[in-house]
Amino acid sequence: MASTKTKLQLQERVRLPRTAWKLADLAVLFLLLALLARRASSLVAAGGAAPACTWCWVAALICEAWFTVVWLININAKWNPVRFDTHPERLAQRTDELPAVDMFVTTADPKLEPPVVTVNTVLSLLALDYPAGKLTCYVSDDGCSPVTCYALREAAEFAKLWVPFCKEYGVGVRAPFVYFSSGAAGAAADDSEFLRAWTFMKNEYEELVRRIENAEEESLVRRGDGEFAEFVGADHRNHLTIVKVLWDNSSKSKSNQAAGDGIPSLIYVSREKSPTQHHHFKAGAMNVLTRVSGVVTNSPIMLNVDCDMFANNPQVALHAMCLLMGFDDDVHSGFVQAPQKFYGALKDDPFGNQMQVLFEKIGYGVAGLQGLFYCGTGCFHRRKVMYGVPPDSATTTTSIKDSPSYKELQNRFGRSNELIESARSTISGDMSKAPTTVVADDLTSRIEAANQVSACSYEAGTSWGQEVGWVYGSMTEDVLTGQRIHAAGWRSAILNPDPPAFLGGAPTGGPASLTQYKRWATGLLEILLSRHNPLLLSAFKRLDFRQCVAYLVIDVWPVRAPFDLCYALLAPYCLIANRSFLPKLSEPGFVIPLALFLAYNVYNLGEYKDCRLSVRAWWNNHSMQRIVSSSAWLLAFLTVVLKTVGLSDTVFEVTRKEQQSSPDVAGGDGDSVDGGADPGRFTFDSSPVFVPPTALAMLSIVAVAVGAWRVVAGAVPAAGGPGAGELVCCGWLVLCFWPFVRGLVGKGSYGIPWSVRLKAALLVAAFAHLCTRN
Repeated sequence: MASTKTKLQLQERVRLPRTAWKLADLAVLFLLLALLARRASSLVAAGGAAPACTWCWVAALICEAWFTVVWLININAKWNPVRFDTHPERLAQRTDELPAVDMFVTTADPKLEPPVVTVNTVLSLLALDYPAGKLTCYVSDDGCSPVTCYALREAAEFAKLWVPFCKEYGVGVRAPFVYFSSGAAGAAADDSEFLRAWTFMKNEYEELVRRIENAEEESLVRRGDGEFAEFVGADHRNHLTIVKVLWDNSSKSKSNQAAGDGIPSLIYVSREKSPTQHHHFKAGAMNVLTRVSGVVTNSPIMLNVDCDMFANNPQVALHAMCLLMGFDDDVHSGFVQAPQKFYGALKDDPFGNQMQVLFEKIGYGVAGLQGLFYCGTGCFHRRKVMYGVPPDSATTTTSIKDSPSYKELQNRFGRSNELIESARSTISGDMSKAPTTVVADDLTSRIEAANQVSACSYEAGTSWGQEVGWVYGSMTEDVLTGQRIHAAGWRSAILNPDPPAFLGGAPTGGPASLTQYKRWATGLLEILLSRHNPLLLSAFKRLDFRQCVAYLVIDVWPVRAPFDLCYALLAPYCLIANRSFLPKLSEPGFVIPLALFLAYNVYNLGEYKDCRLSVRAWWNNHSMQRIVSSSAWLLAFLTVVLKTVGLSDTVFEVTRKEQQSSPDVAGGDGDSVDGGADPGRFTFDSSPVFVPPTALAMLSIVAVAVGAWRVVAGAVPAAGGPGAGELVCCGWLVLCFWPFVRGLVGKGSYGIPWSVRLKAALLVAAFAHLCTRN
């Protein structure tokens, strides 16, 4: 029997070789240390001989020391990569052991996140290869939109046709907009019966989309059947809880559920909102979904996805169960995270937000430590972990698992008797034994309990948002929540099946991309400046030290901004002020920064080639990192500083979700959409986020012009004046900020607004004046 279990191992942890990359890591580190040593020795030797240049060298030394620290942090995260191979086919004889799964989909704004996008995600989840009676999909609508509710109700009706069609014909990608965009392809493409079924389903889907897109909020609310009466007078910032069971599979026969027949249950949730209460953005919505599902279905596993992140692999839940059930100890799979990947991705990643190299290099590396970070979507959670239960190995006589009293549970989970009982079951139970539903016959009977736990005042005096559920205190609630889980002693596993588990939409255009980066960076700096700092969690809790350092890879993004900006300003300053911060071409020390510049860029290019990406993709990402650092990260840094001193507050900005008509844009040539517009070209608006990079682009052009004029005029540089190094640095900056150079002469959305140009020009003039006043 033991040998049989060994042969049927559900997952395998595979170490990935990295010897050559480790040598390259050390080579770049050696050059960084050599540069620091050279810089320090030059400062010591110079003493006070050249006071005009000393501060430039000191600033360069500080920035280069910071870059060395960042490199060490990245080496730590990449050093021990692993992957997990899963074997879902081995679950075929264990279907009775499969735990129930509550699937959470979150949407916040029907204009920025169109309901048809959410519908496609929901349909892909309802059609998963998993027993339908063990799946329930909850959709959180923070926009309180009757159109979204109507779209989901219509989707539930369409699912009665779509789900059987997918399973009968083995449809691979079960988001309809993707499936139908590829034509009637498949193994049965020449089968007339299949073609008739395909055509019928396509027409039904197009009719579904037409009804959703033509739905109007006012006409829905005024309908005589009263189905949307709860939305009358409701404002998205001020309304009572609305919970609707759009499809209830709980009353179906157990035999059908076990066979996987039927459609999973679908429940719409719009939590109560009040202008007097803080709602904690997405984290608050996720905690409401956790409580609602706790009193309705109480499944031991919870999957959360963003509204635009559809299930691309119909067996994703089975792959996840291979990890959740495949370890001897649950501690190794506190949560299972799928890397974020994107459909309809623009060729060569022009906006640097597809993050393929980040997930392949950092993601697999961190998976070899305490586990991949929680990324906010595409993640399977154990409910008991989200309830703050520590791993078995970490329990003590005072642990929450030791039959907590009713009063303790009330203080922790709130005043709902139903939630307390379901929490008691989760804490003390096994995930394979946990009930599929709290009430087996009718989910609608649990709406009253769901309304109670959705009240905006319910969390007062409880542990929600602190020790229970998604953690409050940061706009990147995903990273913060993952840190809490790891700090409790849990580990996580990376889920990367073929084809990819989930695919989402990456924002396009300058404003959307930088808005997303700014929101991330703001939240990460909030974490770094709070009691949730990973260094504190490592010192006082169970966060492994190397995992702590790995978290710093992303946590320090906004902190990098002032150092990057300072270093970027050194070369223009030196050319305009006739100073230097780099060794001259004739000096032996010039070899060190030159070798470092070449080695670093060759190393990064090698990573992109190793991830099967092009040279242009490498350049686009390199350029975007400079742009993001001087714009989104810099503004995030200033925002959090102002918030810390009480002069500002952070605002959650929703990124616009756009659904491509076809997922085959990836690998395309950036052909026109929207009437000839180039989706891969940078666009601008009047946001302050564009002012710093515009100023840097202008300043670099001015500095190159000054340096070129000196060369052409044959001007003899002053002692300690600029050399070839400073001129090359400014030329490199012009290339990195080329989208903004084009924007200076562009028109329409491709041109930088005059208000931004004026502000940037004033900054450049002020900087040039400071450079020349002495």
